[in-house]
Amino acid sequence: MIELKFFDRSDFQQLIGWIDSPQFLLQWSGPAFEYPLTESQLEKYIENANSENAEALIYKVIESETGKVIGHISLGRIDRKNKSARVGKVLVGDQSVRGKGIGQQMINEILKIAFDELHLHRVSLGVFDFNTSAISCYEKAGFIKEGLLRDSSKNGEEYWNQWEMSILENEWQAVKHGL
Repeated sequence: MIELKFFDRSDFQQLIGWIDSPQFLLQWSGPAFEYPLTESQLEKYIENANSENAEALIYKVIESETGKVIGHISLGRIDRKNKSARVGKVLVGDQSVRGKGIGQQMINEILKIAFDELHLHRVSLGVFDFNTSAISCYEKAGFIKEGLLRDSSKNGEEYWNQWEMSILENEWQAVKHGL
């Protein structure tokens, strides 16, 4: 089991340590950051986050049993008027817990916040088309592919395609109640 707690300055170095290449940074954050990831970039990232009417809620993922920080996730572009937001920066950083369903728990927890606490209507995300384990995780949580953004990100000399996916509140209710 996991719990989400607000990401803060004390978590910067651990996150920086997890991001070990420009390709991994792009896969994790899209174009949001430059490699190498730095504390000043992370300062800007959390600057207006995690307050009551913030447009972004940024979390560290804690393994309940050990109290160890094992990942990172955010809910950004929170639009209270249109009742929508975007999941981003999903990372199971601790390699020793990968492949154990932690990503699924993280997505479920962030969707509880989005739908049950913030009462949003729609949550979206983007995922590169080669990240099949993440796509499978998101589909299992109830996300639906809306479309493929072809050659949407440049990595060195190659381009990466990205799936745009979303889940609506009634779909979340159905998944939550096992319908």
